[in-house]
Amino acid sequence: MDFLNIYFPVSGVETNLLFPPLVALVISFFTSMGGVSGAFLLLPFQMSVMNYTAPSVSGTNHVFNITAIPSGVYSFIKEGRMAWPLTWVVISGTLPGVFLGYYIRVLYLPDPKVFKFFVGCVLLYIGVRLVKDIFWNTAEKNHALKSVEEKFKARAAEIKKGSDNKLAAGIPVDAVIKTISIGIRKIEYEFWGERFSFNTLGMFLLAVVVGIIGGVYGIGGGAIIAPFCVAVFQLPVYTIAGAALMGTFITSFAGAIFFSILPSSGGVAAMPDWPLGILFGAGGFVGIYLGARAQKFVPQMFIKILLSIIIISVAVKYIILFF
Repeated sequence: MDFLNIYFPVSGVETNLLFPPLVALVISFFTSMGGVSGAFLLLPFQMSVMNYTAPSVSGTNHVFNITAIPSGVYSFIKEGRMAWPLTWVVISGTLPGVFLGYYIRVLYLPDPKVFKFFVGCVLLYIGVRLVKDIFWNTAEKNHALKSVEEKFKARAAEIKKGSDNKLAAGIPVDAVIKTISIGIRKIEYEFWGERFSFNTLGMFLLAVVVGIIGGVYGIGGGAIIAPFCVAVFQLPVYTIAGAALMGTFITSFAGAIFFSILPSSGGVAAMPDWPLGILFGAGGFVGIYLGARAQKFVPQMFIKILLSIIIISVAVKYIILFF
């Protein structure tokens, strides 16, 4: 099928036309359940498999995000599972951070070997936080979070008993996010009969740091924000996924434009490969939509374990290669 091979001059990548969207579809389907677009895994894939190691790979990842994410955001909004106050706090912090991340990437991390080590460290930290939440933080989980998990298990058992019921086990359609209060110190919302809250300033400061890392890495920050919301702020994954994806979309849009307007610094090219990014995004568009729809039928524990395995395996590989 050589007739489907295509060459992308900006990145220097030559690949089968169907390969990028298929890879993105599979990755995004699973990661979107946790509020992550999959860009954090597509970047090492492009670097290792496609040998795309130039600084512009970060901008290309942003292009993937802005192409792929709208389908998932639409699904979460339609189902009433978009935590808007959390979304705006995340965006307000990550947006300025992503610009700082651009300069760090181009000026201080142009060497592929050093950048891979940086990627490995970021991914390892994310993975360890998730593992800790799964296996060591059970006793510390708040009552509301435990209640949501128990309700999911109870609903699953209830559906399994009714063999004539064709509905899959999952979150009921009336379980939507309702904002209770918005303040400088705390934001509180309700989901599935339980109340959850987080420190507004703490979330904002985290978003700023995530924005910087996301700008360097070429992700909108959802891969870092989502695990932190679950592991540190003790929020259910069903309520943070939409906000994380929306935040990633907005910051990635700004990042892609920024990388394009300022294509080089110090002689290092950083212009995104828009055609390649859009091709990846086409597959991600389908994958994220399907993942967002399927998320409410999948237990939180499965989503966390899956993300942990993928993240840590990639992180360890990159760190070992550096040494």
